Amino acid sequence: MRRITGMGETIMDILFKGGQPVAAVPGGSCFNSIISIGRTGLPCRFIGYTGNDRVGLDTQAFLQKNGVSIDDFEVRQGEKSAISLAYLDENGDATYQFYKETPRAHKDWPVPDFRRDDVLLFGSYYAICEGMRPQVAPTLEAANQAGAILYYDLNFRRSHAHELEALLPAIHRNFRESTIVRGSADDFEVMYQSRDARQIYEQHIRKYCSLFICTAGADTITICTPTAIHEFRTPTIDNVVSTVGAGDNFNAGFIYGLMHENIGRDGLEKLDCDGWQRLVGYATAFAGQACQSTDNFIGTDFANSL
Repeated sequence: MRRITGMGETIMDILFKGGQPVAAVPGGSCFNSIISIGRTGLPCRFIGYTGNDRVGLDTQAFLQKNGVSIDDFEVRQGEKSAISLAYLDENGDATYQFYKETPRAHKDWPVPDFRRDDVLLFGSYYAICEGMRPQVAPTLEAANQAGAILYYDLNFRRSHAHELEALLPAIHRNFRESTIVRGSADDFEVMYQSRDARQIYEQHIRKYCSLFICTAGADTITICTPTAIHEFRTPTIDNVVSTVGAGDNFNAGFIYGLMHENIGRDGLEKLDCDGWQRLVGYATAFAGQACQSTDNFIGTDFANSL
């Protein structure tokens, strides 16, 4: 059976509204995605680490509770678990303040195994910082050699804009290794001073990776391929509580669609507009559902209804 792997950081998100804390939930971009996938019952695992403290142990237990394998997850002695403060505005959009140590790979970390048409989801600063490259690079290589689908979500935050020049070589290597590159218009405005998906694809993505997804919040979703460009309207979401996990759950829904529609690596290149639209439908359904609570994931009732 095909398996989904998420690789990334873990962080405890403390959400504030009106200056008061309203929720605290385990988070991290790929972490949020893999929790939602685990709730659907699909076989999945998470590659990452946390500290051996109350936050870290709760995070590990949360993975297990939601059906995510922790065979490749590390609880480190002497490491402090990361925390973020997310301040929600009246639209549920967040600004962040982070408290975390610089990510670093463990020298004895083993490269996991992959199979044909498995899916590896990775991204954010975790996938490009110097400290994690000894883990990330061999993992991407192993997944590619096995014929897995590599889904790369840039999630490039403005707080790292001053490092962009130094990080671009790692970003380009990730582009080259990926089957699909996904980013938001906000990411590309920071990186390339442009929100034009077609221009970004032609100038910055296509020479490395042939499949590109650009999301723009409540605006158009653009998918670029070597033969066509597809644009889809983002459905209106009622009762938005928090958009913290919206993009992460877009990724989760898209990957759920790949599995549900039995689309492998070779099949991606053959998708027509209707095929892409079905995948976007899964993605936006997951994202919309996650926006209706302070959790960073789809609800269990929604997952069970699938």
